[in-house]
Amino acid sequence: MYFAQFYLDCLSQASYLIADERTGRAVVVDPRRDVDEYVADAEARGLTVEAVINTHFHADFLAGHLELADRTGAWIGYGHRAETEYPIRHLADGERIELGDVTLQILETPGHTPESISILVFEQPDDTVPYGVLTGDALFIGDVGRPDLLASTGVTADELGAMLYDSVHHKLMGLPDETLVFPAHGAGSACGKNLSTEKRSTIGTQRRTNYACQPMNQDTFVRIVTAGQSTAPAYFGHDAALNRQDHPLLDPTNAARPLCPEGLKEARTAGAVVLDARNPQDFAAGHVRGAVNVPLDGRFAEQAGTVLTPDSTIAIIAPQDREDEVVTRLARIGFDHIAGYLSNPDNALPALADDVTPASRLTADQLRTALTGDQPPTVLDVRTCGERETGSIEGSLHIPLTELPTRLDEIPTDHPLVVHCAGGHRSSIAASLLRHHGHTDVFDLLGGYNAWHTLTHPTRA
Repeated sequence: MYFAQFYLDCLSQASYLIADERTGRAVVVDPRRDVDEYVADAEARGLTVEAVINTHFHADFLAGHLELADRTGAWIGYGHRAETEYPIRHLADGERIELGDVTLQILETPGHTPESISILVFEQPDDTVPYGVLTGDALFIGDVGRPDLLASTGVTADELGAMLYDSVHHKLMGLPDETLVFPAHGAGSACGKNLSTEKRSTIGTQRRTNYACQPMNQDTFVRIVTAGQSTAPAYFGHDAALNRQDHPLLDPTNAARPLCPEGLKEARTAGAVVLDARNPQDFAAGHVRGAVNVPLDGRFAEQAGTVLTPDSTIAIIAPQDREDEVVTRLARIGFDHIAGYLSNPDNALPALADDVTPASRLTADQLRTALTGDQPPTVLDVRTCGERETGSIEGSLHIPLTELPTRLDEIPTDHPLVVHCAGGHRSSIAASLLRHHGHTDVFDLLGGYNAWHTLTHPTRA
C-alpha cells in the first residue's frame, strides 16, 4: 500500500493519496484545488488516479475534485445523501472499493454535514483491523467537527448534533483501538474549537483523551461540542455552495497580470479592492489609501475570505516575488477575480506617492495615557470570544474579526478608534478594513493585548 498525507498549513487542511502499488490503482481524498502535487506524486510512482472522493461538502476551501477529474479522468465520489450539479458516484454505507489488495470501505458518519462519510483503509481485503480511517470533519484529533456551520440548508444544528453523536460514539468509537485516525483538518481550522497540532492519532488515543469521545449522553454531547464555537468566516457558505456546483476549473497557466502604478489606479477606478499582503510593519510604513491589509504570512486565505467578498475584483500588492502565491491561496477559497498585481511594490509605491499614506499605530503606554485624557478613544477588541475570556481592556468594545464586516454599523464614529487583537496581526487587518469603509481616525495597538497585559500586570522580581 502507498499512503500519503498532504498537509496545507495555511488552511490546516489534509488530503490523501491511497494506492495499491501492485496494481497502480489510486484514489485521492479531499483534494485542494491546485492539484499538481497529487498528479506529480502519482505519475512519479506509476499510479493511475481512478477516483477522487470528498468526505463532505467542504466549507473552508474549494475542493479540487473537478480539476482532478479533468486531469485524470477519475470518477468523483460522495456519500449517498450528496446532491451536485456534476456527475458523481453515490457511495453507500459499507460499500467497498478494491484497488487490488488495498481496499477502502465507506462508513457513513453524518453530523458535520448530512452527507459526511469516513473511509476505512485496509491493506488486505480480509484484514479484520483497518490500517486507518479517514474521518473527514467528523472526528478530529482532540475534537469533533462542529455541527453548527449550517453548510447544509434545511438541517438544524441540533439535528446535525444528534447525527454526529451517533457517528462518533457508535460508529467511529466502535472501531479497534489500534486503527489510525487521519482527519481532514488540524489546529487552527474554524471547523472545530480544540484541534490538535498532531497530524494523526489512533482510535484508542481519541477514546481516552478527546473530550467529545468520553462517555456521555446525546444531549450533553451536543451541548459541549456546540459551546464556545467561533463565528465562521463569511466565505464558508459561499464555498460550501460552490463545491456542489459545476464551477470553472482552476487554470494554473492563467497567471495574474502585472500592473504598473497607473494600471493599479485604473483597476481601483473600475472598482477593484486593493489587497495588500505585506506584513503589518511594511503596510504601516506606507500603503495605498483604502487598501485592506491581510498579511501573507499567516492564515491568509481564511482572513482574506473574512474581510473581502467572493465577488470582489482584487488588485494585489504582494511581498516581492510572492504574487503567484497570493493568487494561488485566494484560488483555494474560490476568489478568482484578480485584476492583477503591482509589480515591484518597493519601487512602485513611490510613484503613487500622492495616494500613499502611513497607518496610525500606538503603543500600550500611549493607549493608557490616551484613555485618561479628555477624549478617550474607543477600544475595539477583535479577538475571539475564548481569547477575551482570559482578560480584556476595561470598557472595550468586542467584535471578533470574523464578525466585523457585518457589524460595522455598531462602531462609533465620534471618537478615535484603537483596534487590538492578541499580538498585532489581526488588528492591522481590522484597522485597514475600517479605514477602507470610511473610518478616518483609526489606530492599531502595537503588540496587541499581550503588550497591554504586560504593561498593566508587571511581573514582580
